Amino acid sequence: MKIILRSDELNCPSCVPKIEKALAQVAGVTRAKVHFSTGRIEVEYDPEQVKTDQLVSAVNKVGYEARVSAF
Repeated sequence: MKIILRSDELNCPSCVPKIEKALAQVAGVTRAKVHFSTGRIEVEYDPEQVKTDQLVSAVNKVGYEARVSAF
């Protein structure tokens, strides 16, 4: 399954690998891609292993706010 998270706090490109690494370490996440210029965070994951609030929490733990996006 794929979900889009959004963050308005991506203020420098160095946040990209931090967020991608944090999400990749969550059990059930198969891919995480951060688009710095748009604030989009695309996450492919297994919904049986991880819930969306855990994905948001993983981003929060490295210092960035994130929310589930409708598009």
